[in-house]
Amino acid sequence: MAKKKAALGKKARSARPRKKSVAKRKPVSKTPAKRKAAKRQATRRKPPAKKTTKAKAKAPAAPEPTPEKPRTRETAESMSKRQRDISISEFFTKNRHLLGFDNPRRALLTTIKEAVDNSLDACEEAGIVPEILIEVKPIPNQPDRFTVRVRDNGPGIVKKQIPNIFGKLLYGSKFHRLKMARGQQGIGISAAGMYGQLTTGQPVRITSRTAPRKPAHYYEITIDTQKNEPRIQKDDEIDWDNGHGTMVEIDLEAKYQKGRQSIDEYIDQTAIANPHVSIAYTTPDGEKRVYQRSTEDLPPEAREIKPHPYGVELGILIKMLHSTRSRTVKGCLQADFSRVSSRVASEILEKAEIAERARPSRIARGEADRLLQAIQNTKVMNPPTDCISPIGEELILKGLKQIEADFYTSVTRSPSVYRGNPFLVEVGIAYGGSLPEEGSVKVLRYANRVPLLYQQGACAITAAVSETSWKSYGLAQSGNNLPAGPAVILVHLASVWVPFTSESKEAIAHYPEIVKDIKLALQECGRRMSVHIKRRRREHEAAKKRDYISSYIPHISNALRNILDLNDRGERKITRVLTDVLEKSRKL
Repeated sequence: MAKKKAALGKKARSARPRKKSVAKRKPVSKTPAKRKAAKRQATRRKPPAKKTTKAKAKAPAAPEPTPEKPRTRETAESMSKRQRDISISEFFTKNRHLLGFDNPRRALLTTIKEAVDNSLDACEEAGIVPEILIEVKPIPNQPDRFTVRVRDNGPGIVKKQIPNIFGKLLYGSKFHRLKMARGQQGIGISAAGMYGQLTTGQPVRITSRTAPRKPAHYYEITIDTQKNEPRIQKDDEIDWDNGHGTMVEIDLEAKYQKGRQSIDEYIDQTAIANPHVSIAYTTPDGEKRVYQRSTEDLPPEAREIKPHPYGVELGILIKMLHSTRSRTVKGCLQADFSRVSSRVASEILEKAEIAERARPSRIARGEADRLLQAIQNTKVMNPPTDCISPIGEELILKGLKQIEADFYTSVTRSPSVYRGNPFLVEVGIAYGGSLPEEGSVKVLRYANRVPLLYQQGACAITAAVSETSWKSYGLAQSGNNLPAGPAVILVHLASVWVPFTSESKEAIAHYPEIVKDIKLALQECGRRMSVHIKRRRREHEAAKKRDYISSYIPHISNALRNILDLNDRGERKITRVLTDVLEKSRKL
C-alpha cells in the first residue's frame, strides 16, 4: 500500500509543469551623470498629504445619470389622426406677408389700396364717374392703431352678398372672367378685414345702399378663419345720406409715414393714372387734400372674352372638354375658344386625327394631348383687344402735367399676346423743370391703372427700364442700372390677366413678350425726349454765344464813333443796328 502511494506521488510530481529557467541579465553600467540623477530621484521626498479635519464634511457623491427613456416613434395610424383640412383663411393668417401685410406701414397702404381698387372697379362697371372719400384717423389712447374709412358713390352691394364679400377669402366675380380689372383673386378686402381683426380684435364695418329709395344696410363682420366663413356680429338698417354706394371701416394696427411707399404717394399716383376720378383724402394729421378730376369721360368699357387656344394647357383643355355644353368636339372648339372659326376647328381636328362629331366627354388623355399639339401647330388669330381699356396718350399727358416739367410725351403700343392673354403697354415721360438733376429717375409702375410701390427690383418694368440704353437719349446711365437725370418715367401694363409674382400684386413677372414691348415703348419715348434735349442744348449754346458777342457791341460802336467822327446819336444807331444783326443771325 505504501509502495502504491509513493508511486502515485512520483507520477503527480512528474505531471506538474516545470518552470522555465530565465537567464539573469547583467546590470547595465550607468554613467556618473545618470547615477547622480537616479540618486536625486530616490532622495526626493513626496509632499505631505493634507490633513482633513473632522469638522469638514465629505463632498456628496455625484448623482448617477438617469437613463434616457426610449423615444416613441410615430406610426402611420398616429400620424393619420392629426391630418385635417387647412382653411385658406387659416393659411393666410400665418402667411399674411404673402398678401402685403408683413409690416404695419405696408399693411396700412395695402388696406387702402384694396378698398380703393374695389370702389373704382364698381363705379366704372356701373358707368358712374367715381368720387372716392379716404379718411385715416388715429384711434384715441391706442398708439399705432388707426381707423381706415373708404367711401364711394358706386352702385352699392346687394344685402345677401355683403357678408361673403367682406368675410370670406377667395370670393369674388373677377377671377373667372377674361376682362381687364384691378381686382383679380377675390382676396384683398377680406384679407384687410382679417388683418384688422387679428391686430385689434374689431370687426369690419360696412354700410351699403343700392338705390336712394332702398334702405341702407349696416353690417359688422368677422371671419371664422378655421372655416373661412363670415360671422355676422351686427345687421341693421340705418339712415345714410348717400343715395347709393358703399363705405368700409377697418380698425387695424398700422404705422403712418410720409415719403416713398406711403399712402400719400399711392394716392398721388392713383390720381395720375385715373384722371376721371375725384379723390378727397384726409391724412392722419388732419390735413385735407382734394384731387380734382381732369376729365368727365370714363375709360372705354372692357369686354369679356373667351380663352384663346394658345393659352390653355393640357389639364385645362381636358377640364373644358368634360364640362362643355357642346355635343361635338368641333362645336366645343368654336363655342368655348376665341378666334376659332369652323375652318380653323376642322384643321385642328384633322391634324389631331379626331372625328369632328366625337363626344367631348369621351376624349381620352392621349387624344387630348394630340389635340393640344395640333392647336399649337395651327395658325390662329390673336385674341380680340376690346377686353383691354388703356389710359390713352392724351390722358397720360394730363396726368403727367401734375408734375412740374418742361417736356412731356407718351406712347400707347398696339396690343400683344403672352400665353394667349392680350396685353398692352403705355409709357409716358416728363423731363426737366423742377425735377432734380442728380440721382436716378423716378419710375412710376402701374398694372391695370393700379400703382405698384413695392418690390421694384423684382418687377419686369424695372428690368426693361434698366436694360434700355439711355445714354443715346441724353440721360446718364451706369451699366444696367436705372438712368440718372431730371426725368419721371411712367409705365402702364394693361391685361386681362396681369402675371404678378405673388398674391400681394406688387411686381410683374418677367415674360419676354412683356419686357420686349415695354422696351420698344421706352425707346420711342426716348427718341422724342432726345430731340428735346438736343434742341435745348443748341439753344443754350446759341444764347451763350449771343451773350458773349453782345458784350463786344458797345466797344465796337465806340471804336466806329472815333473812326467816323460820330455823335452820341450815331453811336446809339450803330449799337442798335449791330444788335439787330446779332438777333437775326442767332435766332432762338
